[in-house]
Amino acid sequence: MKRKSIETQFGDLTLVEDDGAIVALDWGRAAQQDASALLDEAAAQLAAYCAGEREAFDLPLRVKGSDLQRAVCDAMAAIPFGYTRTYGEIAKDLGVPAQAVGQACGGNPIPIIIPCHRVVGAKGLTGFSGRGGVETKVALLRHEGAAGLLI
Repeated sequence: MKRKSIETQFGDLTLVEDDGAIVALDWGRAAQQDASALLDEAAAQLAAYCAGEREAFDLPLRVKGSDLQRAVCDAMAAIPFGYTRTYGEIAKDLGVPAQAVGQACGGNPIPIIIPCHRVVGAKGLTGFSGRGGVETKVALLRHEGAAGLLI
């Protein structure tokens, strides 16, 4: 697997490529920085998102995990920039319990690009598996102009 890190206002982020697809985004810096056309493009798209110049990603992604994990990731990827959905709404669409959706959100291997931060509880914010927890989720939602629900 190849890795490339970038500095952002949300912390250092490391993109992970495997066999022609982005398979992970982790907080922190990779010890070794690799180069590839895909990693360069993914880093450029992520930097543009963080600069407020991009609202959607156009990258080959591969989510490892169960069918449910992939279905929840697909549902999260369909949430537009600046919008949110609840765990319950996604659960209803998929015909599964909201708790299962929450677990799949927490297991999202490619946060930000697959926007798990756009999924909230019925009564407001809930946890976030990225570094910084809920504070990072709030920062991402504010960045997207979806913070009206936070006031």
